[in-house]
Amino acid sequence: MPLQKNQVLTLTIERLSNDGSGVAHSPDGEAVFIPGTAPGDVAAIRIVKDCGRYAFGILDAIQTPSPDRIPVDCAVAGPCGGCSLRHLDYAAELRAKGESVTDAFRRIGGLDVPVLPPLPSPEIDRYRNKVQFPVGRDKNGKPCIGFYAGRTHRIVPCPDCKLQPDWMNALAARACTLLEENGITAYNEETHTGRVRHLYMRQGWHSGQRLLCFVVNGNGLPNEAEICRTLQQEFQLTTVLINRNTARTNVILGRDTRTVLGPGVIEDTLAGVPIQMGVHEFYQVNTPAAELLYAKAKEFARLQPDDFLLDLYCGMGTIGLSMKPHCRRLVGVEVVPQAVEGAKTVAAHLGLPPEEADFYCMDAGEAATRLASEGAHPDVIVVDPPRKGCDNATLTAIVQMAPRTLVMVSCNSSTAARDAKFLCEQGYTLEKVQPVDLFPRTRHVECVLQMTRKSN
Repeated sequence: MPLQKNQVLTLTIERLSNDGSGVAHSPDGEAVFIPGTAPGDVAAIRIVKDCGRYAFGILDAIQTPSPDRIPVDCAVAGPCGGCSLRHLDYAAELRAKGESVTDAFRRIGGLDVPVLPPLPSPEIDRYRNKVQFPVGRDKNGKPCIGFYAGRTHRIVPCPDCKLQPDWMNALAARACTLLEENGITAYNEETHTGRVRHLYMRQGWHSGQRLLCFVVNGNGLPNEAEICRTLQQEFQLTTVLINRNTARTNVILGRDTRTVLGPGVIEDTLAGVPIQMGVHEFYQVNTPAAELLYAKAKEFARLQPDDFLLDLYCGMGTIGLSMKPHCRRLVGVEVVPQAVEGAKTVAAHLGLPPEEADFYCMDAGEAATRLASEGAHPDVIVVDPPRKGCDNATLTAIVQMAPRTLVMVSCNSSTAARDAKFLCEQGYTLEKVQPVDLFPRTRHVECVLQMTRKSN
């Protein structure tokens, strides 16, 4: 019998779905997805939508709390939706993430593979080295910062996000005050009016260097020099930038960025690799957890001194460069020009000539196809694709180049399972999967795959 809107059922939460919602079943066996619940909760659930084979509900009241439930320490965790697991004990969060990865490889990949216990993040709160705060208007029309509510572009004001360092939250509040004092308006997506779209901040985890970038709908800010100097002095900013984005788009950054104060970049290290960052370069947001991930990727690669290593979707080249001491030659491929230039600069800084470490600005699929057609045979390939996974051209070329070992780093276990299934059908064995928690208190989890060619 179909469930009715606003119908209230007492249900027991069995597990978490991939999006962090609790999963229960109605008396008739229909799956019900409920955000903000924990496995083991017995709760009154109000049905909000029935889709036939499954339904969505909201939490009306907890009757018996799960032993894994903890108090939520953020007033806007619910409407914000960024910390979808903030109500869970961290050990339970890790178990749920491990189960999610295992389910993806069994259900999507059809692979019964050893999934190792997730590696916990060294930091659970205040771990992010980057934030992109949208700027909006509060109920009084004053500039405010926060995050978009789930599946909307409605800003939920968040004066103290517990995933960001304290200075980022304090700077955002101070910036809003300065914007108001100078009559500078927040951007309005619907009308394409207003000046400031986002506040973008970055921090070097090890160096402590700090970056601020105003993303503006125009060429700059009124009283720009004074505002930027004030913030630089009060928050010990290494550099302050202005990014121009006048496009009617949801893309955060525009193409043009200019330096107002400082060198225009900040410096840091990741897994021992020196790096420079502006605003366009991809960089893992949780540095200490990323270093655990890179160490695991290096372990899985099992490099030998004479090996040729190919790093696809290499970003700033940090994974490959962290492995370079253990192999003869490294080639990295990345489509973002700024990242490629950064990787080349780092390689030169490390004293690595192009014949030992070189980087190309190309689409990963195009580069892999070209290398395969030229007869390249890397011993080890590392891939770190975006959430959509590897494209068919990349996977086909990998099979043609026939590396001894393939290491895949993925932020989406579903697409990783899909790609692993294809590679297993083409002569590879998935040896193991290591989840790594780069995003505590959220539903996201990274994983590292080790694959070997069967002929070996």
